Amino acid sequence: MSEELAGLDDLVIQGQTIRGVKLIKDAFECGLHEALDFYVDRDRRLRRTRPDDFAKRHPHEPRPPAPG
Repeated sequence: MSEELAGLDDLVIQGQTIRGVKLIKDAFECGLHEALDFYVDRDRRLRRTRPDDFAKRHPHEPRPPAPG
C-alpha cells in the first residue's frame, strides 16, 4: 500500500468511512465509486485478517457500512 494510505487501516478500523474514502480519492485521484469500492474491499480484508482490532472499537463509534 502506498505511503499516502498509511493511515487508511486505522480509519477503516475506527469506522471513519468518509475520511477513509476521501483519503483514497486524494491518493489515487479517482472517483467516488472507485474509492468506495477500494474502501469496502479493504474493510473486508481487515475484518478477515485483524478481527480483534474491530472488537476493540468503542461501542459508541459509528459502524462501517455493511458490505454491498
